[in-house]
Amino acid sequence: MKNFKSFRALTALAATAALAIGVTGCGVTSESSSSDAAESNAPLTNLRIMVPNTPGGGYDTTARVGAKVMDEAGLATNPEVFNLAGAGGTVGLARMINEKGNGDLAMLMGLGVVGASYTNDTEAKLTDTTPIAKLIEEPGAIMVSKDSPYKTIDDLVAAWKKDPAKISVGGGSSPGGPDHLLPMQLAQAVGIDPKDVNFVSFDGGGDLLPAILGDKVGFAASGAGEYMQQIEKGSVRVLATSGEERLEGVDAPTLKESDIDLVFSNWRGLVAPPEISDADKTKWVDLMTKMHDSEQWKEALETNGWTDAFMTGDDFSAFLTEQDERVASVLKTLGLA
Repeated sequence: MKNFKSFRALTALAATAALAIGVTGCGVTSESSSSDAAESNAPLTNLRIMVPNTPGGGYDTTARVGAKVMDEAGLATNPEVFNLAGAGGTVGLARMINEKGNGDLAMLMGLGVVGASYTNDTEAKLTDTTPIAKLIEEPGAIMVSKDSPYKTIDDLVAAWKKDPAKISVGGGSSPGGPDHLLPMQLAQAVGIDPKDVNFVSFDGGGDLLPAILGDKVGFAASGAGEYMQQIEKGSVRVLATSGEERLEGVDAPTLKESDIDLVFSNWRGLVAPPEISDADKTKWVDLMTKMHDSEQWKEALETNGWTDAFMTGDDFSAFLTEQDERVASVLKTLGLA
């Protein structure tokens, strides 16, 4: 990625919320038959995917859609998706790192977890995990409730510039995540000092939505995908999106169309615990590759408005390292790392 503004990636329709299920075992090497199944082309079994924030958010939706595709495409039998929320995703990240050698476990993550690992001052870093695959990208959206006084992005920016601290900005990620970085860069683009921005962090889109609907924040910055139901109903109004082009299914201009020089996107992917076997790493990479190539996944991309951003192996590993360094640099500038 050549430009920090080109951060890519996701989110989508709010999925059916699931009960949080605790991860069992710690630092246990997998002894399941998953690797054998991979070699025989039989559906994999006993796979678990951790979502490091609350049900209903972008990570949760992506993981559950992916698990459904794996099952329907005959790639994995009933893979389990569970939530382990807390501290912007770093509770889940710490558990993932503690699951050293567990080849049947993976975590759905993205830019938000990169930033949270710095702003929450945790020793756990994504660079300590085993990179599996980058999956999707998605532009951000500037959103308000249907009752908001801001009808256009120009209305919002004019009011925001008059008193930046008075208008709170809600985001479904911790400082350093995409929902934080987008309004900070938007502030810079319109002439507001990012240090004056009143950012309110929520633990995922599932927690942010009630704040938008209840006018608990002046506006929200997040991916539009997980709010599409509310956008289509008219209870959430999108003032602008942050991609190069307009977001299909959303009647709103891009920031660039609105004479704001900013393009910004989020991304999501999958990592596994450290020190898994080569066979287990290959198992996960092959599974993600087959899922990516399936007709079911292509349909899911279109349905959820996700941009295909598939990347595996050394390329994804290098990408994670680059993202880690760039986010750390931005947060240091803001005095947050």
